[in-house]
Amino acid sequence: MPRTLRTSDMVTPGSLGPPPSEPTDGEQAGQPLLDGALSSASLDTLIQHLVPTADYYPEKAYIFTFLLSSRLFIEPQELLARVCHLCIEQQQLDKPVLDKARVRKFGPKLLQLLAEWTETFPRDFQEESTIGHLKDVVGRIAPCDEAYRKRMHQLLQALHQKLAALGQGPENLLGTDKPVSYRTKPPASIHRELLGICSDPYMLAQQLTHVELDQLRHIGPEEFVQAFVNKEPLASTKPRFSDKTNNLEAYVKWFNRLCYLVATEICMPAKKKQRAQVIEFFIDVARECFNIGNFNSLMAIISGMNMSPVSRLKKTWAKVKTAKFFILEHQMDPTGNFCNYRAALRGAAHRSLTAHSSQEKIVIPFFSLLIKDIYFLNEGCANRLPNGHVNFEKFLELAKQVGEFITWKQVECPFEQDLSITHYLHTAPIFSEDDLLMSLLSILPELPPPERESNGE
Repeated sequence: MPRTLRTSDMVTPGSLGPPPSEPTDGEQAGQPLLDGALSSASLDTLIQHLVPTADYYPEKAYIFTFLLSSRLFIEPQELLARVCHLCIEQQQLDKPVLDKARVRKFGPKLLQLLAEWTETFPRDFQEESTIGHLKDVVGRIAPCDEAYRKRMHQLLQALHQKLAALGQGPENLLGTDKPVSYRTKPPASIHRELLGICSDPYMLAQQLTHVELDQLRHIGPEEFVQAFVNKEPLASTKPRFSDKTNNLEAYVKWFNRLCYLVATEICMPAKKKQRAQVIEFFIDVARECFNIGNFNSLMAIISGMNMSPVSRLKKTWAKVKTAKFFILEHQMDPTGNFCNYRAALRGAAHRSLTAHSSQEKIVIPFFSLLIKDIYFLNEGCANRLPNGHVNFEKFLELAKQVGEFITWKQVECPFEQDLSITHYLHTAPIFSEDDLLMSLLSILPELPPPERESNGE
């Protein structure tokens, strides 16, 4: 079985030996593909570089980078078909009599490539035709060693298990992310019980981390590239998603849901003292999220507390000890392209690399900023150079960012799950900003309009 990929496996450029075949597309024979790291080449050459032989196997860094970025130029199903065709052609697997000695050197390398591909990009194999390509090429080498057929069976079994697990992704939890209407379901009819279910900030931070890692686990690395494939012209700087990014979109929706859940929980109590208590509780939860390394929940909580319905509660905030909140806001301040947050993220990433416990391995980045970083990397550099070559240097940087994320999302959550809390986080009703403002007007004491505005409550 392929081992779990580390970031260094995915993105570290090295002295990749050129594949033993003639260059294509007019490239000169013997022209080095690399100068320290591969910077550019034609698509045909890059595909050839992916194909193993009896004496050559591409580095893991190259495999991950090319499989991640190639979908900008060629569909994964077509890429697999071309790889299998090249394997059959170069190893003469279509001949009635095979060179068994050469095939026995080539076979393990082919199976290793297929194992790494299916392990890291299982969704590339959802179409039955792709499975057909796998069975065909392995079936051609199986007469040389029956162990190849057994290994192929294990590979397909693992792939089916992965695809089945991905089919139960977080998008199936959606449907509770849209705010309910104040007019159809007034706040008085909703029983708020978060503090009744969990009054320990550290426990809630742990359960939020459970939810985050569960959501992240289903996001495939290819979604970061597919998010910007065939996008419509942008009227703004916000990225648009394609139709192959369900898990990525589900995670963005989870962030928005948590923002509204925090605001809703704060605004529902009728008394200032209770509202202040909820605010202080969420401040402590946010601090625990920061300590854990869960920056996405941290930012969602801060965003929820900065929503207009919450920030306008001047009298409530007057009862809150805000020093801890201001420290957290400072950490997530967008000034200087979120320089404070980026420093904290680097610290958490370093802690993860040198971790002595599973808890120290946790790094959950502020996801919207990660998406924007990848988006601007994609927009800021051309996919192809003027000579038509693929700008592989750009995709090495893309692979570096995505590969680091893949390492983080593979961490197993060390905290025991409390299903009553996570169920509440997923299903508790939430209100929009406008409905929250309407709810505040209904529960706060009657005040003349000018005084209500001046007091903020």
